[in-house]
Amino acid sequence: MVRNKGLVRFHILEPFAFNEKKKLKAAVAGLMKDEGKSFVSLDYIFCSDEYLLEINQNFLNHDDLTDIITFDLSDNKEKLKGEIYISVERVLDNSLLFNSTFRDELARVVFHGALHLCGYKDKSKKELVEIREKEDYYLGKFA
Repeated sequence: MVRNKGLVRFHILEPFAFNEKKKLKAAVAGLMKDEGKSFVSLDYIFCSDEYLLEINQNFLNHDDLTDIITFDLSDNKEKLKGEIYISVERVLDNSLLFNSTFRDELARVVFHGALHLCGYKDKSKKELVEIREKEDYYLGKFA
């Protein structure tokens, strides 16, 4: 049985309106439990496009905008630890692009980062389908 006593923390560098932070943190902890993972801490940093672009350029040598970057800081796979950077601007733009609510798109991206730490990838078409199905599953539970 997996016991999670880990911390899910939200760090707001780019303010946004969202009144379900506590519920979303609990949903992330539930995702980790459902996936059979223990974690020490998951730090979500909500930032601007510019902030995340700089991280993308400096750490990943990519020169494009993205909605999320996940860093696995785990010492071992038995106790996950990560930093997940999310561009609030990209989430808002994507919610409009995909005809979704900001709330649902934000939750989807938050779950996406946690799923990466659980070992899910999104580089191939098959991996992308699998992680999207998981996102949809946890988004349904969150709703």
